[in-house]
Amino acid sequence: MFKVAVFSSKKYDEVFLSQSNQSGQLQLDFFASHLDQQTVELVQGYQAVCVFVNDVVDHHVLRQLHKFGVKVVALRCAGFNNLDLKTAHSLGIQVCRVPEYSPQAVAEHTIGLLLTLSRKYHKAYLRVRENNFSLDGLMGFNLYGKTAGIIGVGKIGSATIKILLGFGCKVLCYDPSPNPEAKQLDIKFVPLNELFANADIISLHCPLNHGTKHIINRSAIELMKPGVTIINTSRGGVIDSKAIIEGLKSQKIGFLGLDVYELESELFFEDLSDAIIQDDVFTRLLTFPNVFITGHQGFFTEEALITIGQTTIENLEQLLNGKPCENVIESAR
Repeated sequence: MFKVAVFSSKKYDEVFLSQSNQSGQLQLDFFASHLDQQTVELVQGYQAVCVFVNDVVDHHVLRQLHKFGVKVVALRCAGFNNLDLKTAHSLGIQVCRVPEYSPQAVAEHTIGLLLTLSRKYHKAYLRVRENNFSLDGLMGFNLYGKTAGIIGVGKIGSATIKILLGFGCKVLCYDPSPNPEAKQLDIKFVPLNELFANADIISLHCPLNHGTKHIINRSAIELMKPGVTIINTSRGGVIDSKAIIEGLKSQKIGFLGLDVYELESELFFEDLSDAIIQDDVFTRLLTFPNVFITGHQGFFTEEALITIGQTTIENLEQLLNGKPCENVIESAR
């Protein structure tokens, strides 16, 4: 039996990973804490660790994992910007991920954020509960006929495009290496600056890497249409949060929908309802009436969690038994 330390664990992780662990080859031990330099000592005696989006798997942590004999780091997510892949490879630690769990789940959440902002469902819900049926301040805008700009045309981006086309949107896209299937859709690939200048709605679906970090910055916002709507369900670091606040204050940005945040590791997935939030940038974002934020729940559907559980367990069993695994990450993007 192989011992696996599962970090950033919630009850739903225990349920879905345990359900998928039918072979009995893996002993799963669940830790609520993040993996970082302070908690890596917990890994002694384990052959593998299983981590999520806010765990820190940098070169310091990886060297400790190697020292303790860890052979596999299994990400139960698609992105791996929180892991130093070069160091992992140099130490002989294999890294695997869940490249696809439910593109539709994230795409549907993207559209949910967009519709909430465009039709102010969140404000209408609270009004009706107080017997206030006035429509003042609830005027929205049609999606039909709008130009949507999609940055990142992988499987999630492609799923989002299909929904937007169904709404009657014109879709512009930017991606250096798009999903080949997307090229069959009724869309147009354009340079990034052209997308910024012409899109009424901009939705981000790209990984976080050196090329995409702060892809939405002051210069990009200056190119955008007045009143542009920006939606981000990818990674928080693709947006410069301070530049976004400036854009909101100047009203260049009309609406902002976020399911991710640049410094979310100190906030998301935890109940902080009785705490004082120390992140002044995040609390400033919450003050805008045209900003709608969810706590990284775009992936959070039953279908997605089943796939995450099954794929993660299969990845671990294959690698720990020395078998080929198609979800091994060979090189950094």
